Amino acid sequence: MSSNLDPAIAARLKRSPDGLVPAIAQQYDTGEVLMLGWMDDEALHRTLTTGRCTYWSRSRNEYWVKGDTSGHVQHVKSVALDCDADTVLVKVDQVGAACHTGARTCFDADVLPVSQ
Repeated sequence: MSSNLDPAIAARLKRSPDGLVPAIAQQYDTGEVLMLGWMDDEALHRTLTTGRCTYWSRSRNEYWVKGDTSGHVQHVKSVALDCDADTVLVKVDQVGAACHTGARTCFDADVLPVSQ
């Protein structure tokens, strides 16, 4: 699939065999980790140019813009690649729940015990 992503950014990305990179959404002002989604080059391009997070749905095999159906929008504040360019960190201003379950974050329901 062709993409309008800046070729310099596309050249840096290290994608999975299916062409995706994990994208972590984090609340920009509190640091709260909200969710993990997947982006291909076009989803990243759309995220960078629209100011709204666009992800690739592996189950539906289509793009989805966070909040288009739920109203729980992610307004993009910044986007960064990690040191290996194999993960994207999107700092957002989350409106409403980030998780499809209706929870604020996808990471608060099943905290695992840690031995000290």
